[in-house]
Amino acid sequence: MTTAAIPKPSATAWALILLLGLIWGGSFFFARVAVVEVPPFTLVFLRLFLAAAALHIYLRGRFGLYATLRTHWRSFLVMGFINNALPHTLIFFGQTEIGAGLASILNATTPIWTVLIANRWTADEKLTPAKIAGCLAGLAGTAVLIGPGVTAAAPLWALILPILAAISYGVAGTYGKRFRGLPAPVSATGQLTASSLMMLPVSLLADQPWALPAPSTHAVLAILALALLSTAFAYLLYFRILGMAGATNASLVTLVVPPSAILLGALFLGERLEATDLVGMLLIGFGLVLLDGRLLRRRSNSPSSAS
Repeated sequence: MTTAAIPKPSATAWALILLLGLIWGGSFFFARVAVVEVPPFTLVFLRLFLAAAALHIYLRGRFGLYATLRTHWRSFLVMGFINNALPHTLIFFGQTEIGAGLASILNATTPIWTVLIANRWTADEKLTPAKIAGCLAGLAGTAVLIGPGVTAAAPLWALILPILAAISYGVAGTYGKRFRGLPAPVSATGQLTASSLMMLPVSLLADQPWALPAPSTHAVLAILALALLSTAFAYLLYFRILGMAGATNASLVTLVVPPSAILLGALFLGERLEATDLVGMLLIGFGLVLLDGRLLRRRSNSPSSAS
């Protein structure tokens, strides 16, 4: 029995993946700055609400936005929960205890979970020996990252939350394939609108934001960057990549996220990674390369490998 091949990303898709990885790497940095002053539930709401508002202003009803929202509101609710409200909340709570770099590395397991979930739920993204090897390498890297040496410096729950967020993103990447026929701005606006509506009552009940002290200028700027750059603009890119290259290839953006987050954390927050963090990142990165499969294909197609 043969399985359909994963669509090979074009040069444009790879450029968008690289750009999105850099932008989402910045999201961990911005979140680490803001979560010091703004509680996670409220920070998630502000991120989603401001991003949704920006996209509504940008679209101004174009592409049949309002008709699509009415028609697909159930799907947007599901996507908004598994791709925004839940994972953002998990990551922000984790980042109250761990730095931007480590959170981004743990979240880089997203393609592993995406592959496993897509294998179960889709007909065109099935497991292969290379993918199985990639998943094992990535899981080994995750085990290193949540090992005793790391948990001594950070609570275990804070390390597990970004991994749970990665699983949620994996589900979202596969579920999001149903939006391929919609314009990317409409898909992004729909899920952000739905998820911001979800988080509004949670923020009001849990944090009572009207009673919180006013955030500093640094925190306000971080929130704006998180909402407008790392969410509104980033999701326009994400849905375009998803439509162009499929769920597994779109999730490879997490290969670029950790170096970006680590660099920003080291330059501006004074974060330092331990040797085990670097080993875990290398194992996860190696697993993602195996999941991509291009390196193995090049080796098998090279003249020296011909029999």
